[in-house]
Amino acid sequence: MPISFPRRLAAVAVFVLLLGTGAAAAAPQPVTIRIDNFTFTPAELSVPAGTTVTWVNGDDIPHTVVAVDKSFRSKALDTGDSYSQTLSTPGTVAYFCGLHPHMTGRITVTP
Repeated sequence: MPISFPRRLAAVAVFVLLLGTGAAAAAPQPVTIRIDNFTFTPAELSVPAGTTVTWVNGDDIPHTVVAVDKSFRSKALDTGDSYSQTLSTPGTVAYFCGLHPHMTGRITVTP
């Protein structure tokens, strides 16, 4: 049975409303931070809330990724190992290597 014009119009209106509220918005793209030569690259970046950030160790010695606010902490990452964290709360996330505290980074999470 064909759908009547008023019902089609109502369905389109609902879709447009959902689209306008962001309900149909795509998920943020994942981001990779490299660990090379005792640095996080990039050392600072900005991402939308909901972004998954992955740190990949390219050094030939272990490193860790530790949030200053203690919201996350990786295990020791050997060469080629990675650690991922989804950042959902807007604000600034400062982090460092627990084995080499002079290694620092910062991520700004936007709404």
